[in-house]
Amino acid sequence: MAEARLRIPRQEFEQRVRKIQEIMNAHDIDLLVTHACECESANVRYLSGFWAVFDFAGVLVPREGNPILLTGGPESYDFAKQFSEIEDVRIHPMYVETAAPEWDKPTEEINFGSIVEEFHQHFPIKTIGIADSNIIPYQIMKDLQKGAPDAEYKEAQWVINKVREIKTENEIALLKEAYRITEQAFIDSLDTIKPGVREWEFEAAWRASAYKMGAEGTSYPIWITSGDTTFQSLCRSSDKLIVDNSMVQITVGAKYNGYCGNFCRAVVLGEIPKRHEYMINVARECVDETVELIKPGVSFASVYDKFQQRLAKNGFSGLNLYGPAHGTGMQEVECAWVDNRTDKVFQSGMVFNVDIWIADHQYGVRIEDGLYVTDSGVELFASYPREMIRL
Repeated sequence: MAEARLRIPRQEFEQRVRKIQEIMNAHDIDLLVTHACECESANVRYLSGFWAVFDFAGVLVPREGNPILLTGGPESYDFAKQFSEIEDVRIHPMYVETAAPEWDKPTEEINFGSIVEEFHQHFPIKTIGIADSNIIPYQIMKDLQKGAPDAEYKEAQWVINKVREIKTENEIALLKEAYRITEQAFIDSLDTIKPGVREWEFEAAWRASAYKMGAEGTSYPIWITSGDTTFQSLCRSSDKLIVDNSMVQITVGAKYNGYCGNFCRAVVLGEIPKRHEYMINVARECVDETVELIKPGVSFASVYDKFQQRLAKNGFSGLNLYGPAHGTGMQEVECAWVDNRTDKVFQSGMVFNVDIWIADHQYGVRIEDGLYVTDSGVELFASYPREMIRL
């Protein structure tokens, strides 16, 4: 019998809310609004443990008292009551899926006006912070503004980012398992890669292995590219046949109880052009150097500048999309990006994917590994060699 999945205990969800409330009070934010859909679930899941399906979800965090989880329709209400670590779950009719039915089952619906009036009994709602502002639907935002017409609205994703960027021991444990599954599934399915196999066949083999080990899904829509499409940073696995004398780009990640693993490697069958081989080797050197440089107290800018110097030294200036690492956790990409346009420094408890992507319009490669910052340095989540994998 398989063991039950690791999970975040309820008291840690409560601690997250209290930390956010401390920041809200320090910055005079009376209400924080978060939003989620199935593919952009992180903030709501971080606060409640609930991962919506079909319908939307949102968590309202008041500056004092307990949070409220909003979702749409009677089926999502029952679903949320089962999985949410927030006790107060309510149905807002605008949180239903885009093709929702006319419900036959009676529901007790609310709107933002009634919620704001409820909070007003304890404290005035003068300032509302909006997290996830880039994905909140127009109609929901309109209802919020109608319910609190005199409030000042502020962008407030930074409030929840500030709490999420330092991981707890429980979060690190979940991340370790997500990366373990991701890497082991790659090892289990590596012999699938051979001439005549379609790109999606390797993806299918990897998925089967990952799910058997307890993955709940993938960290992002994973993909395999090969040959003349390896220069694409984003793609989908296709019907394309893997052929001899080509490079295969592996980009996979398992999600485990909300936390994202990630693993990117270059696999080579036969001989490939020397420039492409050289590009792969330089990418590996960049990963190795970045991992070695990251330590508590080290500035993001210094690590970014070293990365750019190595690209320039090897003739690849301008062929990267961004800096050498980014935060990760409940999203495969989280704040913050490692670049020289910030004064941030690495801190113990931060988690990153060292993500080296180099490409021209003919060849490309991504080598990526996850790590977390410890009191004295870093600890890697994966141990598989970064060298070019020759089959």
